[in-house]
Amino acid sequence: MAIGYLTIQARTAHEALPLPGVQISVLDDEQNRIYGLTTDENGETRKISLETMDKSYSQNENFTGTPFVTYNVLAQAEGFDSVYVTDIPIFDGESAHLPLVLVPMQGQQRNRVQTEITVGPPAVSMEGEREPEGAFWSGESAQVLRQVVIPNPITVHLGTPDSAASNVQVSFPDYVKNVASSEIYPTWPENALRANIYAIITFALNRVYTEWYRAKGYYFDITNSTAYDQYFVYGRPVYDSISRIVDEIFNEYVRRQGQEAPYFTSFCNGTTVTCRGLSQWGTVTLANQGYTPIRILRYYYPDDVEIAQTNIITNMLTSYPGTPLRVGSTGLDVQTIQRYLKRIRQNYPAIPAITDAEGTFGDGTRAAVVKFQSIFGLSPDGIVGKATWYKISSLYTAVTRLAELNSEGTNLGIGTVPPAAVLRQGARGQDVITLQYLLDIISEYYPDIPAVTQDGIFGVGTKQSVTAFQRRMGLVADGIVGSATWNALYRTYQGIGQNVPNPNPNPTPDTGGSFAYTVRAGDTLWLLANRFGTTVDAIKRLNGLTGDSLQIGQVLQIPSEQPSGYFNYTVRSGDTLWLLANRFGTTVDAIKRASGLTGDNLQIGQVLRIPT
Repeated sequence: MAIGYLTIQARTAHEALPLPGVQISVLDDEQNRIYGLTTDENGETRKISLETMDKSYSQNENFTGTPFVTYNVLAQAEGFDSVYVTDIPIFDGESAHLPLVLVPMQGQQRNRVQTEITVGPPAVSMEGEREPEGAFWSGESAQVLRQVVIPNPITVHLGTPDSAASNVQVSFPDYVKNVASSEIYPTWPENALRANIYAIITFALNRVYTEWYRAKGYYFDITNSTAYDQYFVYGRPVYDSISRIVDEIFNEYVRRQGQEAPYFTSFCNGTTVTCRGLSQWGTVTLANQGYTPIRILRYYYPDDVEIAQTNIITNMLTSYPGTPLRVGSTGLDVQTIQRYLKRIRQNYPAIPAITDAEGTFGDGTRAAVVKFQSIFGLSPDGIVGKATWYKISSLYTAVTRLAELNSEGTNLGIGTVPPAAVLRQGARGQDVITLQYLLDIISEYYPDIPAVTQDGIFGVGTKQSVTAFQRRMGLVADGIVGSATWNALYRTYQGIGQNVPNPNPNPTPDTGGSFAYTVRAGDTLWLLANRFGTTVDAIKRLNGLTGDSLQIGQVLQIPSEQPSGYFNYTVRSGDTLWLLANRFGTTVDAIKRASGLTGDNLQIGQVLRIPT
């Protein structure tokens, strides 16, 4: 028997929070326990080896058997619902990485709910309809975007377009990795993998560029139905051979010369199902004959297709500078990466502290980059290329957004008793802001609930989020917030507060200090360090502790470098000074004075000082 490999990663809040101590059981198809594992401080297990079929079977289109062996994974953690992933394909020589998104138990919930995910075989081995409709050039669609952009996140409907299935939001690179791992075999020749991945990227960008579904009134960008789009299995593992290529080319796409629009790159397996586009198995034959990826694409699509690139990625604070950063690099781009890594380190303490001067890429910065790359499955070369830059940027966005939401919750004074108001589309006011905040924080931990703009107006977006929440909780999905929905919102919110280690809501320290904290049931030094954005060693030093044990009622001094009187807030889409002043109980003038503003205009990504 051949050998494949599996690593399991348990994280939550769009990877902003690793989950250590998760108990993992790896089972065979007869439910025999092969491995018992525990996630480390990065939420990751060690790599394990598993028996599988020889690689040659998955490279032969005439083989009629199953060219892999499947395994099952059960994940359990205190305070979280369990996850059971079945039929995970393991391939010869391939390393699979299984991302586990654990959902916090609700307040007063006694028994775990188990989420079950079935992975199953890639679509290339399936039979069935595969002739999706689409626009081959920009003139075929009545509605197109002005530019080709990478949607980050992309919203995927987990069913056919008119089904009542859930939508999930994932980063675009993760979406492409998932689809490629769900469509084809990762053991194929590299040029075949690249050609297929180009087709997958371009198909999705065509849907976004032409607003194929949104122009029809749907609230998603693409489906996971192979009869309409391309295969996507939420919660499945991805493979190293695929992940490495996607990290390199996720913002590159196929277009015809002289046109901006992504070409409609339809495809099918080419054996049991044929179509007018690319043959997945045919790419293997051509790659073995020495065809390059672009030559393979031109074999199936028009002769004038070319590879183009877009650097417009939504919800990214800064764009990749175009030149890799490495030891010896200096300047603002280096300083930006150092600042991002410093903040990420509060959530991932395994990343070493950067000892280099700001803006200077020395050995300290390289060590932090290498550790970051190893945690997130990137090549650990210590060089900040495109893949590493965008991963650092997206994770920084996730951890700072989570910190901002925690800070907002403190200032809103959510309390424990839900409002009595019945809210529906068209409502306005403070209760709507409370509702929107609850939906926003819950959306961080429930990928099928979309985030909303906290503007105090119950619009279409808020109704969509309410409906998704109601559907998830088994309530009547009418978009009206009555007592049952309010109670479910509060139970879910309280469960997050009780079971999730929250990072410090003030992530950018300026001056020294500390504050008192009384230990409660369930507290550990590690949880407190993550909640308040410090380290275990710093708490122990400040309090003269020699061990790790804590007692309920014990008063600790928690290190805090944030000055009293204000907290930092990063401007998001839809923010105005008036909305922020009302949300945080201050005035426009006070924010302007604290932040040194002379006008009222704000920019997304701008950091303000909000008076407390």
